[in-house]
Amino acid sequence: MSDKNDNGTAPDGAPRQYADGHPLDEIHYIEAKIILHGERFTSVQSFFDFGKIMRKVAKECGVDFDTTEAEGLRPQIREVLFLDTKDFKLYNNAFILRRRINYEDGFPVGDPEMVFKFRHPDLETATLLDVRPSINGQYRIKFKEEVLPLKDRLGGQRALYSHNVEFKYHPTNLMEDPSSASYLCRIFPALVPVFANSKEHVQLVNRTAVEEVLQQLGTLDFGKGVLAASNVSVWRTRGDQHSLVAEFSYQMRMERRADVSAKAIQRSTEFFSALQHAAQDWVSLGTTKTGAVYRLKGSPPQSHE
Repeated sequence: MSDKNDNGTAPDGAPRQYADGHPLDEIHYIEAKIILHGERFTSVQSFFDFGKIMRKVAKECGVDFDTTEAEGLRPQIREVLFLDTKDFKLYNNAFILRRRINYEDGFPVGDPEMVFKFRHPDLETATLLDVRPSINGQYRIKFKEEVLPLKDRLGGQRALYSHNVEFKYHPTNLMEDPSSASYLCRIFPALVPVFANSKEHVQLVNRTAVEEVLQQLGTLDFGKGVLAASNVSVWRTRGDQHSLVAEFSYQMRMERRADVSAKAIQRSTEFFSALQHAAQDWVSLGTTKTGAVYRLKGSPPQSHE
């Protein structure tokens, strides 16, 4: 990983900025993900069956695992809608646009959340892309280093850099079509080069609404103050309940990537590798949750994942 983005300065020490002078966003999260076969998850017990494997590997790797905060928690339900043009122009340019809403006891709660992200294997490219929206309300930037298994074999890892912005979606008093390219370019200036005065509209990707069922498992402790909440989720299509894919993930937050203990990162790497082998019958290589949705009807788009 390059030092020039870890400390927010160029090699000559000068501050690095976006066009308006705002400092470049820095990575504050490391999220490790292992994609799993969705059909393995047929009940809540399935989540904990995988959790037993994870707990055993953690113990063998010297990683503490605390379930206190997750005890008694029921699975969370969210609806996830991916939006893109008919020819997947966003995804082909490494952008992802999705809307999601939480459900409690079968009913939606709160405002929908809009998530706009640029995900790329090159850190510099991901850093320089300004994802800030042009909105009046509040928003949150989440810049993550995503750690994934290798595409073709177990035990290794590769990185994607996910530069995200999240905000509450309030579709009221709209004067223009929120699915139009012109509207999206106004809200997300980063999309202007992609659409270039296009008259296109976005729609539900593959006409599929995703139901996410997520179960919190507990907190992994990699030492040196590096903690990571872990969970397992399964994605299935609404209506026919077709299982798409599942995922185990854990996420750690830090103020500065460069300050994270190298020993803690090494322990996480060893755990991540060992878990892939221990759970090899569960692991699905070569895809992501988003990729599974985009490939649902065949004709896969260009992938930057």
